[in-house]
Amino acid sequence: MTRSAERHVLQFCHGYDGPFLDCARQYASLFAGSGYKVTTVFLTGVADPEVAAGCASDEVLFMEFSSKAIRGLKLGAIRELRKIVASRNFNFCIAHRFKPIYIALLGTRLPVIGVHHAFGDYQRRSRKLFAGFFRKRLSLLGVSDAVRDDMRRCLPAWPAARIQTLYNRIDVDALQRIQVPAHEARDALGLSPDEWVVGNVGRLHPDKDQATLLKGFALAQAHLPAESRLAILGSGRLEQDLKALARELGIADKVLFLGQVPDARRYFQAFDVFALSSDHEPFGMVLLEAMAAGVPLLATACGGAKEVVEGVGILFPFGDVEHLAQGLRHLAAMDQHQQRQCAEMMLARLRERFSDQAVRDTFWQLPHVIELTAGA
Repeated sequence: MTRSAERHVLQFCHGYDGPFLDCARQYASLFAGSGYKVTTVFLTGVADPEVAAGCASDEVLFMEFSSKAIRGLKLGAIRELRKIVASRNFNFCIAHRFKPIYIALLGTRLPVIGVHHAFGDYQRRSRKLFAGFFRKRLSLLGVSDAVRDDMRRCLPAWPAARIQTLYNRIDVDALQRIQVPAHEARDALGLSPDEWVVGNVGRLHPDKDQATLLKGFALAQAHLPAESRLAILGSGRLEQDLKALARELGIADKVLFLGQVPDARRYFQAFDVFALSSDHEPFGMVLLEAMAAGVPLLATACGGAKEVVEGVGILFPFGDVEHLAQGLRHLAAMDQHQQRQCAEMMLARLRERFSDQAVRDTFWQLPHVIELTAGA
């Protein structure tokens, strides 16, 4: 399909904290070799050349608004975006999260593809009315079927074809190149080469439910290797509560709270198992990062995590300590042949469903993308 080199896509992002810089890269990479040029605009965050370099975009602009400045009607941001759009020949806009969607619809006349990364974005009546008013120009993407279905429930009058799924994804080869070999990763994290390690990466927050993980690990102890260890990477307001729970469960000496580890995805080969105990995870990028490292998965059977893990890992009901413990025991009993088979299955799943190439192919087949690019 030939597209004019003069065509431009506006990607409008709330900010570049946490996973959202890679989200910008993911969506810009959809247009590689397409004939479209991508301008990525960040609503918040100071201008940063490293961020600009990580976006895979032809042009990166920073509005540099503070969180306070984009409360209320966001008139300043609307004016600034209007100026940007007036100076370039944009064909359509991809906006991440509700505030950029709101600003893009009010500040431009462009068709907008709104990308949602969380549950509940259209539960408020005001947002339902807003989305309904702009329905002719707005189409929606969820990062998992679970997020898509949540939006469809909130917007029942919308045609299903205008609310679709486009999975988060990784550049599999690029990620594997930066992942550190197991012995180096363990050394970097202060883990012994002889330990059997269960890893968890995430904020220490109720949504991540590390309390259930601690309880399941404690319950499974008698059936795990003698030198077993739970390594939790991340920080948050529950740190002291979780440490107290580990002491109460009698496993404080077997649990390491490693805090915030920069670029933690590099060290996933340190783990023998990766466990995600989150409540209704919208997607779970950490699962893809563990899969790329060949680490067997144990995750809650809810939210987007189920879509990632089902068929290549073990799922347990949210908050179910006994089934989590059973999953740990099962994974501890795997032999090397089973581990290799598991790693091969996960890598195949990544390439078929969650790689840049796989999702790029899906994107160009979405009904509203075909509509927007028809004749280009």
